[in-house]
Amino acid sequence: MAEHAGRRCCLGWDFSTQQVKVVAVDAELNVFYEDSVHFDRDLQEFGTQGGVHVHEDGLTVTSPVLMWVQALDIILEKMKASGFDFSQVLALSGAGQACFSISDCPVWMDSSTTAQCHQLEATVGGAQALSCLTGSRAYERFTGNQIAKLYQQNPEAYSHTERISLVSSFAASLFLGSHSPIDYSDGSGMNLLRIQDKVWSQACLGACAPHLEEKLGLPVPSCSVVGAISSYFVQRYGFPPGCKVVAFTGDNPASLAGMRLEEGDIAVSLGTSDTLFLWLQEPTPTLEGHIFCNPVDPQHYMALLCFKNGSLMREKIRDELASSSWSEFSKALQSTEIGNCGNLGFYFDVMEITPEIIGRHRFSAENHEVSAFPWDVEIRALIEGQFMAKKIHAEGLGYRVMPKTKILATGGASHNRDILQVLADVFGTPVYVIDTANSACVGSAYRAFHGLAAGTDVPFSEVVKLAPNPRLAAAPTPGASQVYEALLQRYAMLEQRILTQTRGPPE
Repeated sequence: MAEHAGRRCCLGWDFSTQQVKVVAVDAELNVFYEDSVHFDRDLQEFGTQGGVHVHEDGLTVTSPVLMWVQALDIILEKMKASGFDFSQVLALSGAGQACFSISDCPVWMDSSTTAQCHQLEATVGGAQALSCLTGSRAYERFTGNQIAKLYQQNPEAYSHTERISLVSSFAASLFLGSHSPIDYSDGSGMNLLRIQDKVWSQACLGACAPHLEEKLGLPVPSCSVVGAISSYFVQRYGFPPGCKVVAFTGDNPASLAGMRLEEGDIAVSLGTSDTLFLWLQEPTPTLEGHIFCNPVDPQHYMALLCFKNGSLMREKIRDELASSSWSEFSKALQSTEIGNCGNLGFYFDVMEITPEIIGRHRFSAENHEVSAFPWDVEIRALIEGQFMAKKIHAEGLGYRVMPKTKILATGGASHNRDILQVLADVFGTPVYVIDTANSACVGSAYRAFHGLAAGTDVPFSEVVKLAPNPRLAAAPTPGASQVYEALLQRYAMLEQRILTQTRGPPE
């Protein structure tokens, strides 16, 4: 009990797809408490698989909102039983997966709003115009398009809706006991926010549903203190009445904070899906990826690229070719040479987001498509291909590797040094890892400290300077950049060839 007592701290929460997690971080920025509630395991009465319900159409994917509320209750009771001293909590913040709140809530995997996406893009003058306005072309999972679907299919339910929240602002509302505003950074993932001046786009709102602005409320800077904690938590758990709630944000912006990304850096989250995010001074929206408002610097932006075929693809190839062993998988990477003798592979067992390709495609050094590679060549082709795609599409957003650039890796595959070595070689820059896998949680706690200090205009980097430094995991192999310079050009060319074959020639 004494272990958790007497340490003034901030809490960081993460309402993710499969679980709710919490960390406590003390004033020296040490994580001294972690806990989680896993939906499938701990809340079996909701009948989720992977934290979600996949509907009969195969496109609609939802999650029960009450499940998140119950998970929060369980985790707070676990903290109380462990002797956690809530009276020392100065502030809290959190992160939520990308979706919005109704009784059965569409989540980021939902792809049932294609018609609404087309309508929204047509209203504002096309996909590129929407991207320039909101940071992204229309995406099925984005909130504006989900709201449009709800309004079109159930206008009565929409008219009776008082407030529409993101998961992040909904979770913050639970702690406030009242509606919490949406923050700029998570609000950038809705196809509704004008990212340059950080107000709702009237054209986009009107294209989605009537009276939408009043249901969303005004967005706020991500470092805003949105209020004090509800008296319910003061009385039930012993939180101090002055405990502040700092605006909750999205899981990816929170991870950027957790990894303490700086301008010029790249963060790579190697999870179920892979996510690449970059710090930008000036947004350069394209039809690929996303531009969000930066969660720790309101004057800057972050770029985000999502790749669906992440760890699930790596695990599938591992199971098929390496006897389900990461050790055998690593041996393949160690025994094959950088550049894989010119062999290139594209591995997309589910329709990829960036680029929109499905299937497995293998090419010899002469650019001939082949049906198979030797098992070790296949494994290297998978990993090299995944990281070459990330570099090519990051550069498409205007990103360039700088001399001070470092890559910060997190997620399950960041524990595999051989995978990280390929990442360092492809990008030509050192790769670092951070101690915790809970970057969204830890980032939320850091943001809570930043929210407490933000009134004095203290930069985020100053607030987190005591945090543990990332550890060097892999430095680029001498000569690797020259090998990949030519391979990257070939990979981009072959990607375009596959896209042309898939879509047919331009009309």
